[in-house]
Amino acid sequence: MRRGLLALAIAGLAATACAVLITILSSRDRSAVGGEDAIGVLEADGGAAHSDALESDPDRPPTSGPHRPEPVERDQTELSDDQILEALHLGNVVIAYEGDPPTAVQDEVSGPFDPDLAAAGQAVILARRPGIGETTALAWRRRGTGDLRAFAEAYLGQGPG
Repeated sequence: MRRGLLALAIAGLAATACAVLITILSSRDRSAVGGEDAIGVLEADGGAAHSDALESDPDRPPTSGPHRPEPVERDQTELSDDQILEALHLGNVVIAYEGDPPTAVQDEVSGPFDPDLAAAGQAVILARRPGIGETTALAWRRRGTGDLRAFAEAYLGQGPG
């Protein structure tokens, strides 16, 4: 009978420890599918097909959708929607801006623009975008205007999956 009580006590202790561990780990999960969180907003999936381009509004560049696979050869210029989408498709993060380029974020996360790094999907690319207003970070199906560095660190290297 003592063995039964001991086994029951150990099982209860193990169950309690598991419950505490699950609570701790789940409280650290910051995912917010479809909602706004500290590192951007998840947007609808526009697809990833390489086909005819999808034109967007100047103040809201796309984060997914059909596009021609046009590589980005240099940054701090106006990029087409095709170039932005191909960069995001590869896993790059694009920061669209209107005024001064946010070079500090680029330098801290991936270093100065390098076309080979961009082709590997490991670059933060600065895209001048007249009409955008607020500087905006883009990743595949993600858009953020808050902490650009945290956004870039969170999504660099992540394409459509």
